[in-house]
Amino acid sequence: QVQLVESGGGLVQAGGSLRLSCAASGRTFSYAMGWFRQAPGKEREFVAAISRSGGSTYYADSVKGRFTISRDNAKNTVYLQMNNLKPEDTAVYYCAADARAALATRGGEYDYWGQGTQVTVSS
Repeated sequence: QVQLVESGGGLVQAGGSLRLSCAASGRTFSYAMGWFRQAPGKEREFVAAISRSGGSTYYADSVKGRFTISRDNAKNTVYLQMNNLKPEDTAVYYCAADARAALATRGGEYDYWGQGTQVTVSS
């Protein structure tokens, strides 16, 4: 069983930065991890994913070059560094764990989810 707890969300002006953290309990070093987001009235969408070792990453086109996913397996924590934030980045951000350890982009392929953290970007 894996439990995930996100933190680091908040209100920021356009062009600003935030770093989200996802603290995990359990043997998360054996899982690939992903970040997703869901804006009001919209479907959940993939943001970024990272392999078990952290050696491979994958990003949605909408955040490529602005967001960076990383992990510290010693601390059982995954991060999402978000730079040059835009109002369209406003959403609840969720981290998720994939037992198959693949860089999956579909939410249905993830096994465990956190409760989410709100990110609001003002213009």
